[in-house]
Order: sequence, then structure tokens, then C-alpha cells
Amino acid sequence: MNRPSDLTAKTLVNAPKQDLRTWIAQLEAADDLQFVRGANRDAEIGGIVDFYQRQTGNRAVLFDDVPGFPSGYRVLANILTSTKRIKMTLGLPADATNMDLIAFWRKYMKESKTIPPVEVPTGLVLQNVYRGDDIDLTKIPAPKWHEHDGGYYIGTGDMVIMRHPDTGWINYGAYRVQVHGKKLASVMCSKGKHGNLILNRYKELGQKCPIAVVCGMHPGLFMVAGLEIPYGKNEYDAAGGLLGEPVETIPGPVTGLPIPANAEIAFEGYVSLDDLIDEGPLGEWTGYYAGGNKKEPAIRVESFMHRDNPILLGAMPGIPPDDDSFYRCTYRSGAVWNQLEGAGVPEVKGVWSHETGGSRLWLNVSVKTMYPGHSKQAGLIASQCHAGAYANRFVVVVDDDIDPSDMNKVMWAMCTRFEPREGLEILRGCWSTVLDPMCYSETDPRNARVVIDACKPFSRRDTFPRVARNSTELDQHILARFKDILPR
Repeated sequence: MNRPSDLTAKTLVNAPKQDLRTWIAQLEAADDLQFVRGANRDAEIGGIVDFYQRQTGNRAVLFDDVPGFPSGYRVLANILTSTKRIKMTLGLPADATNMDLIAFWRKYMKESKTIPPVEVPTGLVLQNVYRGDDIDLTKIPAPKWHEHDGGYYIGTGDMVIMRHPDTGWINYGAYRVQVHGKKLASVMCSKGKHGNLILNRYKELGQKCPIAVVCGMHPGLFMVAGLEIPYGKNEYDAAGGLLGEPVETIPGPVTGLPIPANAEIAFEGYVSLDDLIDEGPLGEWTGYYAGGNKKEPAIRVESFMHRDNPILLGAMPGIPPDDDSFYRCTYRSGAVWNQLEGAGVPEVKGVWSHETGGSRLWLNVSVKTMYPGHSKQAGLIASQCHAGAYANRFVVVVDDDIDPSDMNKVMWAMCTRFEPREGLEILRGCWSTVLDPMCYSETDPRNARVVIDACKPFSRRDTFPRVARNSTELDQHILARFKDILPR
């Protein structure tokens, strides 16, 4: 099959690291990209991606020749459901393990390496710029990602950019954006998220909020949009630190908000909490059409820009693991680990924010218990620290002989070391989201959660039955003598 000329490695020799097409060319060179032509946007694009997301490790998928749209107007999906692609995005070696990924994120967060963005005079996103009646968001083949979605979502793998009206702080996050017409879209920001806090501040001031939406960019920029970057910190600074170079931006022609200079697609305008339109439903990261159809803020679009032959970046939410859950799993694991240590919890040996819970609903913590109540302390803090609090449901604390990323081992610990009379805590009225199908209600998006202490009772550490498994010494002996016949 012929490859588009703008994706060949030869034409990208001098392309910036943060260019999406550079990243795609790397995938193609690694035989990690599937080209699909002729799939429609109403059911087939999302339906195909559903197949690819049913297990991790499948190729990224690039759709072209979408019926009803010009050839070259493409959709890229299934981008970060592979550890190989996550490691490539982060510049890690191919043989890095899951724990290596967590270690990377822990170091990244501790060092807080930042590189501020740089404004440049022009960029490829300005190849096509439209104002007024020339604006037409519907020319982009935004899919209906799931059969029962309420419309076409141009923003799933996106950056939604806002500026705080008091401080000038630039924030961007990955919020879902639905297309409603040529010059009309909507944005959904869960309560408590930074975008929602900024919108509320504009409402308090009686002002409309300037907003920019970027729908095609280097996946490293998208990853940062979905991370727990502290309030008041510029995600562009964090993205520069992650990519190892400043993000090049251009000021939006209407809002002045910084937009990645080499973005594929972007639009900007104004949004207000007093201007609401029907939105949704969308099949979400919990695996349900949660939240239903409801009122969300309208985006009144005043400028629209895109590169020649633009590529829409899609991160289809759905039954996890999906396009968000695995990279967020390793990041959130590192964040919770750091925050546990920051709260004074000693001897934390591992954290895993399980991908099946969308990297939020299920959290495993491994500790070497040092004193009575140590394991319960770790579980309670993990359930309420910033990185672990949002939409959590289960926190399981296990001993340091249990790999928290191995659910078979975690379940074994729960079955044999958990005593419900002493090891179970139920916390009520906690921070959640309407996307949680078991939140209290749409108007009260809180939930209850369980902390499970599946560690050996501290008073029985020395008398607890011995584990029936090879000692480290015996393992080493067997490996030395019989390595060739052992299972790989």
C-alpha cells in the first residue's frame, strides 16, 4: 500500500521532535502502524479501534480516505496502548520494564524538570487559517467513536488550553470536545479539574473564558494533558521537560493563547458556564456511556486552523485498558508513590494504579511493614492523596514480597492475608466524577471507597505460615545449573 509522502522518514529528517508526523514515521519504521482506507466515521473507525484496544500491544491505526472527506484528511488512533510506543514517546530503551516506567515518572516528578515554551513567528498549523463564515469544524472527519455516542468527538486525544484570569497561568488538559456545527463545539470538564476551576473563576468575574482546542499534536504533549500536573504549573513547561526541548508555540489569532506551532488542527473562541448546550453521551474510560446527555459549556469558535492534509489525533475512551489507561497507570503509580513518601510513609516498595480500573479505580500499594498500623496508614493516605483520590474505589495494601503489578499475587494476598473484621475500611463522600457509574448522583459526583489491608498481621509477622516457594538462594542455584531447560 502506498504511504502518504508527508509521513516518510526521508521528508522528516529536519522535522522537530515534537511533530506528530515525526512520531508516525518512527512507528512506520518500527512496523508498528496499521493503515486503513475507506472506513466511515459513523461506526467503522470506532468499531475497528475497539478491536485494536481489546488487548495492549496492537499497532497504532491510521485511517485515510474516510468517505465524505478529502483524501489525506486522516485520523490516528490506538496510540498509547503499547508499552513500546510509550517508551518510544518518552525516549526510553526498548527493554525498559513497567517498573522502569514508574521509576522514570518518579524521577521526572521529583526533579520537576521544566523547559518553558518559546513563541515562534509562524508554524505549520497556520498553513490554513479560517475566520468568520469560513470556519467549518465539520470538514475534519471526527468519528462517532462508539455506536451510541451522542455525536462526533473531535476532542479525545486533545489539548484544551485556558488562561487563569487573575494570574495569567496557562493550563491545558485533555477534556472531551464534541462538534455540534461548523462554528460550534462543547467542552466537558469534570468538577474539581483545573479547567473547571478556571471556568468557574471567569463566571465569578462575569466574563467569557478564552479557549483553544488542539486536536493533533505529538503524543508527548497529549500525555502531559492527562497527567496530575500541580495547580498553577504550566503544562507547557512540564511538556518541555518531558520532551527535552521547548515546545514551540504561536499565539492564537483571536485569543492569544499559546498553540503548538506544528499542531495538526486547532481552533479557538470563547466559552461560558452561562452558555450551555446538550452534550453526550460518550463511551468513557470507565467502560460505560456514563453521564448521559446533559448540558455542557458551548465553545463559540472564532478561528480555525490546520495543516495541509491534517491528522486528527484520537484517544478513544472505553473499557480499559484504553488509550489513556496504561501510560496514566505508570505515571499515577509513580505520583502516588512519591506522595506517600512525601507524607512520611516509610518503606513503600511499589505502587500500581491498575489499568483495568482506568488507572484510577483500583490502586495497589506494597510496603515493608515497620510498625502496627503501618499498612493501614499507607492505604488511607493512598486513597486520599491528590494523585490517588479522584474516582478511586479500591486500595489494596500488600507486603513487600508481593509485586503490586501482578494481580494474581495481589488476589492471593487478599485471599490469604486479609481479615475483613480488621482489614477493611469504607470511606464515604469521596471525590469522584459523573463518569463513575456508581457515583452518588449526577448532581453529587462523590463515591465511597474501600481500603483493604492484605498484609500479614504485624503481630504475626514472625509466626505467619511460611510461603511455599523457592528461596532466592535456591532460585539462583536452579538458574545456574538448569537455565537452558527452564521456561522463558
